[in-house]
Amino acid sequence: MDNTCAIEYTLNVIKSKWTFLILRDLINGKKRFSELKKSINDISQKVLTSNLRFLEEKGIITRTVYPVVPPMVEYELTALGMALKPLLIEMQIFGELSRKTTIVK
Repeated sequence: MDNTCAIEYTLNVIKSKWTFLILRDLINGKKRFSELKKSINDISQKVLTSNLRFLEEKGIITRTVYPVVPPMVEYELTALGMALKPLLIEMQIFGELSRKTTIVK
């Protein structure tokens, strides 16, 4: 059994900005690899593949391969992945608010 606290465990699953951006894109439904690659600026194919595999191993996303030529693969959030939606919404709200706020020292 994992003895880490729940917040630490979550941070270990969502460990990079790339993960958050993948989740952001999948919140609204299925996406193909090429759609994710195009949407996430500056991510390499290798890093995207690695992050998708990790999220699949953790049960956050599912990968569906269609038997067509050329091969077609779609990714989507599982029920566990959808549980992260409120967190992503709160991060979006924070980002919007913090961009509009000037820090006075």
